[in-house]
Amino acid sequence: MEWRSAWRGLGLRLTIGLTMLVAVLSVATGIVQIGQQTLGGPLAAFVPLAVQRTVGFTGALTGFLMIGSALGLRRGLRAAWYSTLLLLPITALQGILQSSPFSLPLVVLSVLTMPNVLAHRRRFDRRLDLSQAQLAAVAAIVGSQVYGTVGTYALRESFSNVETLVDAFYYTLVTASTVGYGDAVPQTATAKLFGMSVLVVGTASFAIALGTLFGPAIEARFQRALGRMTDSQLDLLEGHILVLGHGDLTEVILEELDEAEYLVVTTDADWANKVGEAVDVFVADPSDEETLERARIDSARAVLVATNDDAQDALAVLTARHLNPEVTIVAAATNRENVEKLRRAGADTVISPATIGGHLLVESAFGRADTEDVARQLIDESDDNPA
Repeated sequence: MEWRSAWRGLGLRLTIGLTMLVAVLSVATGIVQIGQQTLGGPLAAFVPLAVQRTVGFTGALTGFLMIGSALGLRRGLRAAWYSTLLLLPITALQGILQSSPFSLPLVVLSVLTMPNVLAHRRRFDRRLDLSQAQLAAVAAIVGSQVYGTVGTYALRESFSNVETLVDAFYYTLVTASTVGYGDAVPQTATAKLFGMSVLVVGTASFAIALGTLFGPAIEARFQRALGRMTDSQLDLLEGHILVLGHGDLTEVILEELDEAEYLVVTTDADWANKVGEAVDVFVADPSDEETLERARIDSARAVLVATNDDAQDALAVLTARHLNPEVTIVAAATNRENVEKLRRAGADTVISPATIGGHLLVESAFGRADTEDVARQLIDESDDNPA
């Protein structure tokens, strides 16, 4: 069970890593190809001149799109899986058309990555949930470009060097981005007024898009600085140990888990801020189903529940058992009378620290047995004989 989880985690990381490598190679070969006037490979005689001139920058553009897909795969997005599957044949085809020694690794890697992406389809099952602000940003960008392109084309006789839809889109893009090369210029008062409207609408839409793009990234950085896991980090969890809640035993547990991958789920925001980046913390209710699903309980190796509130622990155990019937759950009972209740809630092993501490003190005081042997015996008894 453990090696299977580790193998699945390795396969997931390999898929994301290969996709990112294809993206980087696509950008690099595209940039190299831009500087070439013609193709020098065996396909040079069969590729039209127009394709030769555009294959470079389109390869770089595809590479940047592939980077976005790789970042989406890190979040487990199904839309990113589809886009990756669509872009990989394109990068391979562009590499073939580039027909240079630099593009050969791109073609080979694109082909090898495709079956790997297909094999891990089920791992990318998250829907792309866009916020209202993000939807508004997309609508603003698309709407402003359509408005500028259609309007410029309709007024093309009032512009210099604007004859086609491509020219109109070019004018709209350079105006909205405030680049303004000056090769397409309005010649009449109507065209000038329209150009000013394109400038205002375009810059506003770009500002909205930048806010929705960088806002969540900055927020995620603050969350990480405060010791809180980001969405992308949660999506990559595999074969980890979930520590549900925070109590007197949490620090001791984390010391023992130092070499393992773990995640603490707690509502104690003050403690999360205090530990900062030293501990992976997800600030949320550990007894909530949505919280445990985000914490990837479906792929967790084990669950530890040890707070100072047995009732809250029982609810967390019950929820964890419901979401993952096969995961190993270990709980600590603050009060001895709650051991059986936690076991009925779904814990595989329930330990009473107070009981163990009492036995150890007595046995050690009378020198009847080695302390570590007694501890092992008590743990074995707690597994075999429910209190």
